[in-house]
Amino acid sequence: MINKQFAKCLAPFQLLLLAVLLVPVTLQAQVNQLNDIQFSELPGSRIQLRLTFEEEPPEPTGYTIEQPARIVMDFAGVESALPQKKYSLGIGAARSAVVVTSEGRTRLIVNLDQLPVYTSERMGNQLVMEIGEDVVAKTDSSKATTHDTGLNLGGNKQFSTSGVTEVNGVDFRRGEEGEGKVIVSLSDPAVNIDVERTNGKIYLTFLGAELPQSLRQRLDVTDFATPVNAITVDTDGRNTVIAVDPADTEYDYLAYQADNQYVLSVKPLSAAEIREKAKEFQFTGKKLSLNFQDIEVRSVLQIIADFTDLNLVASDTVQGRITLRLDGVPWDQALTLILKAKGLDKRQEGSVIMVAPAAEIAERERQELETRKQLEELAPLRTEYIAVRYADAGELFSLFSGKGSDGSGQGGFTGGGADGANNNATILSQRGSAIVDERTNTIILTDTEEKIAQFRELIEVIDVPIRQVMIEARIVTANTDFKRELGVTWDYIGTTELTDEALGVVSGSQNGVGVGGTGQNLSTTLSGHDPLMVDLGVASRAGNIAYAILKNDFYLGLELSAMEDVGMAEIVSQPKVVTGDKQEATIQSGVEIPYLEATSSGAASVTFREAVLELQVLPQITPDNNIIMALNIEQNSVGDYFSVSSSNQIPSINVNTLQTKVLVGNGETIVLGGVFESNMLEGETKVPLLGDIPYLGNLFKKTIRTDDKREILMFITPRIIENETFLSK
Repeated sequence: MINKQFAKCLAPFQLLLLAVLLVPVTLQAQVNQLNDIQFSELPGSRIQLRLTFEEEPPEPTGYTIEQPARIVMDFAGVESALPQKKYSLGIGAARSAVVVTSEGRTRLIVNLDQLPVYTSERMGNQLVMEIGEDVVAKTDSSKATTHDTGLNLGGNKQFSTSGVTEVNGVDFRRGEEGEGKVIVSLSDPAVNIDVERTNGKIYLTFLGAELPQSLRQRLDVTDFATPVNAITVDTDGRNTVIAVDPADTEYDYLAYQADNQYVLSVKPLSAAEIREKAKEFQFTGKKLSLNFQDIEVRSVLQIIADFTDLNLVASDTVQGRITLRLDGVPWDQALTLILKAKGLDKRQEGSVIMVAPAAEIAERERQELETRKQLEELAPLRTEYIAVRYADAGELFSLFSGKGSDGSGQGGFTGGGADGANNNATILSQRGSAIVDERTNTIILTDTEEKIAQFRELIEVIDVPIRQVMIEARIVTANTDFKRELGVTWDYIGTTELTDEALGVVSGSQNGVGVGGTGQNLSTTLSGHDPLMVDLGVASRAGNIAYAILKNDFYLGLELSAMEDVGMAEIVSQPKVVTGDKQEATIQSGVEIPYLEATSSGAASVTFREAVLELQVLPQITPDNNIIMALNIEQNSVGDYFSVSSSNQIPSINVNTLQTKVLVGNGETIVLGGVFESNMLEGETKVPLLGDIPYLGNLFKKTIRTDDKREILMFITPRIIENETFLSK
């Protein structure tokens, strides 16, 4: 009796134990298995993958990666029972396939040479996957799915319209600015057009537009020298697709329609536009594609971490789900978009990325800052002596403190307080202080060890030798002078003015004519008389010829005089000066000319005027080793003297000045400027009426011709002095 009662009490526990033992069996039965995978080659460089499962396979989720080309498909609740994980293929674009199981899901990875179109279809307990560019959608669209990885030209787009629309023509032209224009002629301007840029190509999909067989072709337009290399015109189902293959250059495109013509303009970008585009888009990671519906954020982060081979740490507070479709997006941009969508932020240190809510990261950083501040307030103070080598310790003192020393040879300052009482001193901590000893060029610093280390790093950056520049100027002055004069002199003396000693025939010059063969000078013989009738002779003559007729009743003389003066001069001035970067230098050479100047009291004092060659320069070395120079060059010389009284003359100064600011390469020579003067003068002096007689009038004229040329050129050559050896040379 007792055993029966005990058996009745034990029965419920037996049923419970049996249920517990059957749970793993039930759970085990709910897990699907991948039992087999087969690969076969199809026409058109296609490959078929046939996956056999224990039960009907679940709907796969997946994504594609452009570089390296890869198709990834995940099967939730499936375990792999395959004998191996990796399969080498070498069929079409497929290189290998990898099947792995982790955390209750099985992942199929197909490694490719390039991303083609692929389709997947569930057939009972099998999933058939076809990969290749010739793949078309199955008739039964409820079971077949076409996946666009970048080369799909609109096979999964639906279109319905009344009437038939055709593409009548496709043309290509080169624009005036080097752009390539794809011009499509349509029978109906109301056609729907989809423009898509993916995988480096531009696709124009004309929905529901038929394409004549004669227009199905590939156009090679490389010879047009535009950003377009080729155009492929083909159909995809009921749609016409035009694929534009751009060249390996930066470009932008614009699509517009005018009546029944649709134009795609592909324009090359200038260097300035490329730089501006780079500033706008700062993401440089490898591109990937993600297509998920209501997936956990942590799972997406894990996928990105697997793709980038980076270590990722996600906070426990990172929760939620997200739906996204990203095609060919840099991974860093994809990560940024996901974080922004969920209010998250990241911090990266080396190869580790930490992800947490933005507020949590901000709070953590605030706490770290407060902790650092508290440690700084409690840290012990140290005193160190920092010797300044090249810079002036007093100038560094002024830089750090915001004020100069008092000129006594020492100065000091303390760190900035928390209340902002000393806003100038920002280098030291609140308790820090420093003084400078100008005699030894040393800064005596008292502060925490961390601040002293920061101070030393700053000194290492600032306390460096000043780079030096040698500036060589060449001033070339070239003068060419030409002067020619031709004159005539007529002498006449009547009978009453002649004496017996003046009889005879004479020849020679006016001042050396002998009379009657006595050798007496004519001017002496005719003392008291002016024999000159026409005086148009050359003042500084180089040679002359005289003729005279002398009879009892008159004397008539003719003298021709001429002078030609040619002069050439070249003056080269070559001043050199060496100075430091951003330090002005001046070199001057010349004379000071004394002259007398009357004072207010009437006495004369000696005053000096400078006639010097002067070079003033302020160089600045740019980071790319070019030199910016502010130049002031003067070349003054003594000119003519002007009389202000019978005993006093004041000199004039010929001034040549150049002020400019130029950018010159290291060791290059540039012509700063030049002055060219040309003075040409032609003149004549003649006797009225007689000088106008043709030919004969030349005996009553004096002609002068002057041609003076003057040219000044200024050259400048800067050289950066790299070492002392160059300086000695």
